[in-house]
Amino acid sequence: MDLDEFADANAPERSSDGFRKVNKRLLEIPFEGTVIIKAGSMIAYTGDATFTGKSSAEGGIAGFVKDAVSGEGTPIMEAEGSGTLYVAEQGKKVQILSLDADESISVNGTDVLAFEKTIDYEISTVGGLSQAAAGGLTNVFLTGPGEVAVTTHGDPVVMTPPVTTDPDATVAWSANLSPSIGTNKTIEIGQTSGEHLQMQFTGSEGFVVVQPYEEGGQM
Repeated sequence: MDLDEFADANAPERSSDGFRKVNKRLLEIPFEGTVIIKAGSMIAYTGDATFTGKSSAEGGIAGFVKDAVSGEGTPIMEAEGSGTLYVAEQGKKVQILSLDADESISVNGTDVLAFEKTIDYEISTVGGLSQAAAGGLTNVFLTGPGEVAVTTHGDPVVMTPPVTTDPDATVAWSANLSPSIGTNKTIEIGQTSGEHLQMQFTGSEGFVVVQPYEEGGQM
């Protein structure tokens, strides 16, 4: 393959509006105005853009999306201007969700890649996960209308409750679900299963998204 063929074969297709996957791991965002993206996720852009970081969680919704295990902040930022953004995160696969007006989903803070300015969002901590054990599993509650992009290690699986999941492998769940946190029992004296904390989803409606990977490893 010569250089011209290589360039043509790998050039992104032009899209008029809306989030689009260039490939499984790269998101294209045509924008006019403002879009919210995870800090450090921009790999390229065309046009004019100004990036403004949000570095404080003061006031609730405008700050850090905290890592579920370490508790360290992963800042988000606003991209403002006109053009096309290309964003990705460490080779993780991109999933695009379209939320209708008043439709909501709760997403693990580490898995939020981008969302439109029309999306309302607030940050909350899942009750029952102690700060010492998991840094307080912090999720972002996103409400439409608008598009949201999340990332997953590998292909996600969507499950219906009742289901019990590992917090480190849990990506998102529908807004009508409220998980409780349980502690796995010791297999035998002096030995644990390695799956100490578990998220328990009950009810007959809704869904839970899990990935074939544990973000923080064993706790």
